[in-house]
Amino acid sequence: MAESGAKTGTAPAKGGDAMPLFYTRPEALNPIRHGSLGLTARSDFSFARSAHAIPVVASEMPAAMRSYPIVFIGAGKAPVIITGVRQDENLFVDADGMWNAPHYIPAYVRRYPFILAEEPTSAGRLTLCVDCASERVVDQLVAPFRDDKVLPFFSGNEPTEATKQALAFCNQFQIDFRATREMVDKIDAHGLFSPRQSKVTLEGGEVLNLTDFQVIDEAAFNKLSDEAFLDLRKSGALGLLYCHLASTNSWTSLVHQASVRKAEGAKG
Repeated sequence: MAESGAKTGTAPAKGGDAMPLFYTRPEALNPIRHGSLGLTARSDFSFARSAHAIPVVASEMPAAMRSYPIVFIGAGKAPVIITGVRQDENLFVDADGMWNAPHYIPAYVRRYPFILAEEPTSAGRLTLCVDCASERVVDQLVAPFRDDKVLPFFSGNEPTEATKQALAFCNQFQIDFRATREMVDKIDAHGLFSPRQSKVTLEGGEVLNLTDFQVIDEAAFNKLSDEAFLDLRKSGALGLLYCHLASTNSWTSLVHQASVRKAEGAKG
């Protein structure tokens, strides 16, 4: 993905041709252009503080469903975890940029600031990119005063172990993303999605309405023929489906998190 406008179609974007969530200035990693750059080793999730819905893939849903409701958004019915009850508020990232333990940190978040994207001059070929707008991307030559340990992207012209690990992580995410897309399409082909809205009541009586998402219609799922059920099982989509249904219990966790945040704000 070059800076001249490559396609970053590996994850849901905010809309239209916008960049994927979190990304502002992704560039294809190159030892000539980025040879002096590296990544700070500290964990800082401040970039996700305003994300109230974050993409999730099927392989991580068993862990994610314990903390977050899983719903589906947009025309493509992309699965996301709900991390906030208000627009632009992530209840799981604190003021210091830490993700609240013991809640699961989604792979989409852990992948940042790296991403795979299609090269503009080679259709279908993906290359490793990094968002140079990320505060964790620093120039080792001009930032020796920082206390943070910096993991360089390159050693000479060769990628470092940190870059190789980032590439492996992004490759696996891409595989999981495509597999999840196929599962969602299979579920959709059986007509199991239904528009839904949710009403949550916070401690103190404040009522919030969450709209514009879809869920799996459990009644329709239970009416599936044996043949249709077997088709879903063979596709691997049943695990995703059951995780989504089980995650409805996590609306309670979300409301609790919202109440805790509100109480902390009152103290501050």
